[in-house]
Amino acid sequence: MKNKDFWQKTRPYFTNKYVIAILIFIVWISFFDENRLISRISAKAELNKLEEQKNYYREQIEINKKRLNELKTNKDNLEKFAREQYIMRKPNEDVFVIVTEDE
Repeated sequence: MKNKDFWQKTRPYFTNKYVIAILIFIVWISFFDENRLISRISAKAELNKLEEQKNYYREQIEINKKRLNELKTNKDNLEKFAREQYIMRKPNEDVFVIVTEDE
């Protein structure tokens, strides 16, 4: 009984040619079009991920610029950096490298 009442009330809306055209358009855009809704959502997620990476790398660039400026202006820091990062040593000097399990 309820289904008949529902169908009788909504039938004029579903038989209207404009409503049918709009429904077909929505289905077409959502699933079949080249720029379908699913691909746009995944592209937006990819864009957000790339924006986060961009911000991360910009922060890293700023940090590295500061370190580079510090290394260029101070010879003691340059020597310390070379010893720590590249395990350089002075003549007649022994270097012991200690590696922990965390690294």
